[in-house]
Formats: sequence, C-alpha cells, structure tokens
Amino acid sequence: MDIRESWEKALKHTEIVRPRVQPLQTFEATQIPYVFLAESSINRGDTVVRKGEVSVGKPSIILPPYLPQFEGFEFEKKFSGVDDYLTTFLFVRGIRFPSMKYENKTASLDVREEKLSKAVESFLQVLQRQENISTGLVIGPEDCWQFSVLIFICGQITRSAEGDIRNLFDRFGKP
Repeated sequence: MDIRESWEKALKHTEIVRPRVQPLQTFEATQIPYVFLAESSINRGDTVVRKGEVSVGKPSIILPPYLPQFEGFEFEKKFSGVDDYLTTFLFVRGIRFPSMKYENKTASLDVREEKLSKAVESFLQVLQRQENISTGLVIGPEDCWQFSVLIFICGQITRSAEGDIRNLFDRFGKP
C-alpha cells in the first residue's frame, strides 16, 4: 500500500471515539496521550492496542509557513523517501499543519484477546472512571495508525486554535 492509499484508508476508517477534553497549552508544548485501537490483521477477533503520546510544540504567531516536523511516527519505515514528500503530500490535499514539531512516542504496543468493540467499551470505562480529560481514544486501521493519530492531533489543534489566539492577544495585547 502506498502513502496515498494509506491516507485514504485512514480518512475513511479513523474514528475519534473520545477526544481530549483538556485544551492544548498556548505557551508551552503540550503532551497529548492517546490510546489507538485497531482490529488485528494477524489474529482475527483480537485488538491491537497502541498507547502513546504526541508532543505538540507551542503555537507561535510568526513561523516559517507550513514546515511541520514529524518525529516518531515511523513513516520512514513504511514509505521510503517520505521525509519531504509527506509534507508535500498533505499540502496538496489541503492539509496544512502549523509549523510546529510533532513528536510521537509509543509507550506500549499490545494485543488484547477481545473484539475491537469490547476493547473500546473497556477503555472508555477506564478513562471515565479515572476522570481522564487529557487522553484521547482513537480507532483506525492497524496498518496506517500514523495517519489516524495525525487525524486525531489535527482535531485537537483545530479545537484549541480559537482559545490559543485569544490567549496570545491577552498576553501580548490586541493590535
């Protein structure tokens, strides 16, 4: 599967089950923990559980345009020569990430011997019981998890943009 097919598959099958409730930080990098669930492509009926965290750099008013840096997403393992191509690929499709650093760190990768729907229920209950407002729960295809996580991160950035602008104006004064 090439990068275009992976992107389209992720767009079609990614579901943000539970977004992060807590807004992103305006004046410092934000750690965005996530739980990514996917049906196992090896053992039917099992669920792949990827827990990780994406560090999103703080927003700035003056930045070089559209030069995001993606680290830890393992795109280079899946697609050869993807470094510059990824940004261009997304840009051509109208997707522009703010020029910040996005660093993914996978904390664990496990397989649960239960159906995806059961794993979703279980993780939702745990997050609600813990009153966890910072962790997102995402479902997507196992073979293009990177794009599913980026889709989740894009949603979080978009939700925080208005508050970030307001906070920047409050701190630095309105023009």
